[in-house]
Amino acid sequence: MFEHAPSLPRRFPLADSFSALAVVVPAKDAADSLPAALAALAREGLGGNTVVAVGDETDPTVAVAQGLGARVVVAPPGRGPQLMMGAGAAVAAWFLFLHADTVLGPGAGAAVRAFMADPANAEKAAYFRLAFDDDSPAARRVARFANWRAKAFGLPYGDQGLLIAAPFHRRLGGYRPLPLMEDVDLVRRIGKARLVELDAVAVTSAARYRQDGYILRPLRNLFCLGLWFLGAPPRIVKRFYA
Repeated sequence: MFEHAPSLPRRFPLADSFSALAVVVPAKDAADSLPAALAALAREGLGGNTVVAVGDETDPTVAVAQGLGARVVVAPPGRGPQLMMGAGAAVAAWFLFLHADTVLGPGAGAAVRAFMADPANAEKAAYFRLAFDDDSPAARRVARFANWRAKAFGLPYGDQGLLIAAPFHRRLGGYRPLPLMEDVDLVRRIGKARLVELDAVAVTSAARYRQDGYILRPLRNLFCLGLWFLGAPPRIVKRFYA
């Protein structure tokens, strides 16, 4: 059985017990990619309290997630609502938000635990270095640019993950139910000075880059980011992104 997040506070228990870390994974049509993501979490000792938030209870991802021991929450469609509802369904001192097509590299668990153990990080957030599941020169260039952007401007995207203390996340207002740019919206509220790069890699699917091209896709992303900063409505930004 899975949970419907909008009615979860009055109908369902949030978790069996309080834990140090909850991993929240928004997922759509991720039946093929999710097993590798969850296996990496288990390998790194981070997968004991994982919530997979889907936007459609008929998505085959539901059965895969449940079969792998994750809790499933059904939220309104869209990554923003799914992240928001997934966090609401988790009880933990820290949240790690991770995309369903992102596989953490070796050492990620140690980096996460070290960050959580430092009291100075109670009002900071952390992200991973980005890499793609494509070793081509074009893929490496895009990853280098993304890592530079994250450091230089405090703009890590969601495919780099986000580790944040639950009380800090709540004070910031958490993820908002936006159709797009929910990751940029939150890290802007966190602020560059409070964002830290972890000494570990998140390997993310390059499927969209392979489909759209390693030049066109980054240019489209930058264009959408520019529209966002100019105040364009999220639905308009989403139209160009898609």
